[in-house]
Amino acid sequence: MLSAILNAMDWSRKSFYAKLITQTDADLTANTKMTFSVAARCDKTGMFGLSVSSSSPAVAARCAFARAGVGSVSSQNITDPALGSRCLDLMQSGASAQEAIDTIVSGTNFIEYRQLTAVDKNGMAASYLGVQSLGVYSQASDKDIVCAGNLLDNESVPQRMVESFNKTKGQALGNRLLTVMQAALDAGGEAGPVHSAGLLLVDTLSWPVADLRVDWHDNAEPIQQLKHIWDIYSPQLNDYVIRAGDPASAPSYGVPGDD
Repeated sequence: MLSAILNAMDWSRKSFYAKLITQTDADLTANTKMTFSVAARCDKTGMFGLSVSSSSPAVAARCAFARAGVGSVSSQNITDPALGSRCLDLMQSGASAQEAIDTIVSGTNFIEYRQLTAVDKNGMAASYLGVQSLGVYSQASDKDIVCAGNLLDNESVPQRMVESFNKTKGQALGNRLLTVMQAALDAGGEAGPVHSAGLLLVDTLSWPVADLRVDWHDNAEPIQQLKHIWDIYSPQLNDYVIRAGDPASAPSYGVPGDD
């Protein structure tokens, strides 16, 4: 199976994975790409969101998916981004999170290399962690939330993330997700430094009300930087929604030329 995967890859990717399977555990910690994520739903507003962090660049561009009124999904590990959109399509067609993931798992090549998490419109959570997931990997879930990761410092990280989410009921979903990501770091996070992070939120519109990213941070503090960006953006979030729906009543921010 693995040889078939390698033969199907271009030269650069084939070289990377051929090297990967000969590395020691220490090498894996130092050189491979790690990810942990939280997908969640706000039980008060119906908003969906996802936050994700990784040692690889621009992780949210590949791993974070959410659709208003449908759910939120993470596709990670040796990532196939197409699975995220497919999972949302299945849930939009009426499948629960578990049914959507079961359908994907039963009909997708190389699924043993993938990790999927999903939360549906009813707040039901589901996950799949393929047996070829990298390093220490685990998941934890509860109503309205699912967390998972690979190459983790320890198996308890996702459970600590879920516990953090449940302690922040009543707060805005964006705040809760970033608190969860900090809890992941406090619990050990990944086995190595993280360099990118993202926050995705959807509400009632066809487009995300927040899609914030730190695509690379040299000092391994992308979650802290993402929190800083959220602190700037969140007070203006609803105003940007107003600008889309009713520009005449949208507020000014006093920027040059915006009189």
